[in-house]
Amino acid sequence: MSNILAIVGRPNVGKSTLFNRLTESRRAIVEETSGVTRDRHYGKSEWNGREFSVIDTGGFIEGSEDVFELAIRRQVALAVEEADVILFMVDAREGLSGLDEDVAHFLRRIKKPIFVAANKADNITRQHESGEFYKLGLGEVHPVSAISGSGTGDLLDEIVKKFKKTAYEEETDVPRIAVIGRPNVGKSSLVNALLGETRNIVTDVPGTTRDSIYSPFKAFGFNFLLVDTAGLRKKSKVHENIEFYSVMRSINAVENSDVCILLLDATLGMESQDLNILHLVERNHKGVVIVVNKWDLVEKSSNTHKEYESLIKSRMSPFTDVPVIFTSVVNHQRILKTLEAARQVFHNKYRRIPTARLNETILPIIEKNPPPATRGRYIKIKYLTQLKTQYPSFAFFCNYPQHIKDPYKRFLENKLRSNFELSGVPVLLFFRKK
Repeated sequence: MSNILAIVGRPNVGKSTLFNRLTESRRAIVEETSGVTRDRHYGKSEWNGREFSVIDTGGFIEGSEDVFELAIRRQVALAVEEADVILFMVDAREGLSGLDEDVAHFLRRIKKPIFVAANKADNITRQHESGEFYKLGLGEVHPVSAISGSGTGDLLDEIVKKFKKTAYEEETDVPRIAVIGRPNVGKSSLVNALLGETRNIVTDVPGTTRDSIYSPFKAFGFNFLLVDTAGLRKKSKVHENIEFYSVMRSINAVENSDVCILLLDATLGMESQDLNILHLVERNHKGVVIVVNKWDLVEKSSNTHKEYESLIKSRMSPFTDVPVIFTSVVNHQRILKTLEAARQVFHNKYRRIPTARLNETILPIIEKNPPPATRGRYIKIKYLTQLKTQYPSFAFFCNYPQHIKDPYKRFLENKLRSNFELSGVPVLLFFRKK
């Protein structure tokens, strides 16, 4: 489990701007209107070689009866509960306010590391004036500017010192396999069947697993860290605070895994939420194995599993190069085959293909099937190489990279997949000017 930093504070102090800077994204909406961030946003950040999750929260208002502000306050409380370190943002331009004191009163009850960041301190005068926030009694005040980045590096230096050493950082060579899926598809039953004991609570009530549970698995020649996660529901169906917590932990488990075993319910097929979970895996560049559980409950003919697999892959398109295993966890059918597939996908994810072999194989294919000319310009791909990333990504060097269209990119990806073992892993292609 990676460490988590929660950014809290009253409305309109610049929390979302700092979140966007830390995660190098534009995921949080930034406007001058107070209270724009109604929900929590999650992102990944890295500083001094330490990777961590960041939560951006809505503005905290104590004692308000406004229904949105009540919800925001509940979200902030939950984010603080999830976090390992809390960053309390205040506004150096506007100075200390009663709302800041309300937030400080709430945070004083929290037994976690808290940092105070005085935002918008973009000149010497404001940096000096930010000293008034020492009155909040929460320790040192760090003047920063979320827009320019001034002061954020020194602040992050101190924040990452407070992060705990995680199991992932201590044991990086062991493949991390996350068992994910909607509630009640058999995730805990699969982990228990593999471990040979009832390590995790199993009931027929959806959502029994509230947190991610980590279990070392050493048997049958395998050495994994298995992660049983809480079921990922549709956001509209997540009402309880504890379920927000569960979904966050599941997302965190996906982010920190190498390979995800995505369980489907054979009696329901691949539903929209299963696709959402698959897209989450793809966006995080993780390997994936599709496991169709409860296969014993399906009426079968000679071609049932082939037809079922084709149906699943048609819904997954265009990312269809994924192993699909049909199991019955309660009957212990093909569960070791699931681990064999996960191990193979793990090797595929970290596979390194020599540049010479890549070019010897792919350039003749490109020569026979060159990219279509655009506006009279003939596109010539000179060579390609694999990039040094934690997942398969390739750079193609050519004269007009901007004119290569998506259908040709998919053609190249398919040729890479058919010539090199990359099943179960998202592949990224980049086109650069030679």
